[in-house]
Amino acid sequence: MRYSIEGVEGLPEIGEGVDLAALVAGAVVEPLADGDILVVTSKIISKAEGRVVRAEDREQAITDETVRVVATRQTGDAVTRIVENRLGIIGAAAGVDASNAPDGTVLLLPVDPDASARALATGIRSLTGARVGVIVSDTLGRPWREGQTDIAIGAAGVHVFEDLRGRADASGKALAVTMPCVADELAGAAELVKGKAAGVPVAVVRGLGQLVGDLDLPGARSIVRPPDRDMFRQGAEEAYEDGYRAGFDEAQAEGPLRTE
Repeated sequence: MRYSIEGVEGLPEIGEGVDLAALVAGAVVEPLADGDILVVTSKIISKAEGRVVRAEDREQAITDETVRVVATRQTGDAVTRIVENRLGIIGAAAGVDASNAPDGTVLLLPVDPDASARALATGIRSLTGARVGVIVSDTLGRPWREGQTDIAIGAAGVHVFEDLRGRADASGKALAVTMPCVADELAGAAELVKGKAAGVPVAVVRGLGQLVGDLDLPGARSIVRPPDRDMFRQGAEEAYEDGYRAGFDEAQAEGPLRTE
């Protein structure tokens, strides 16, 4: 198998209300073809959708985007918040980010990245006649690992998983849980040609047409692990505090400690 990834250069600074489908389709050098996958940085979608707030409102924006605090850590005068945002994504600052944002502003994640991906894919398919897929990517850290990588936070017309469960491996053993998240793999691979500071927010993946399908395929929201399967719902300090509080309340309910 062989595939290629190329960055789409020459896109202008994105403003609210622009036609992203027309801009992207017009900027691709080699015409798009059936089976191509566009990996689009979430920030240009946020800009097009007007998801911009003043930098001084960043902390309030993080609070507004948060549905659950997972862990916090004080470092000097700053507090890092690892939270679950309203998209179900767990990461630092609910995805509110100042990088590649206009001066004096920060960007929020798109309201519904799957819907944004679907609208972009629909527009590009209409303009080009090519049956393409779209992945919306954003940068996150990973538990227990340094550094960051891009992941898929939105998807349309792309199979986000390659479900290998029930098949056999190279030695004939049955695969019970193997289900690679190809949407995340593509997002991370595309970041290698987009970069963080090169002004290349879109990449085209060619040669993986087997991953492209109808626009009603499950989006990236289906990648988020349900709470009942989450074994790491809290940070260590938060879990300790909750356990201590529960033990204290239980002891109080049982009454004074008897020594005889």
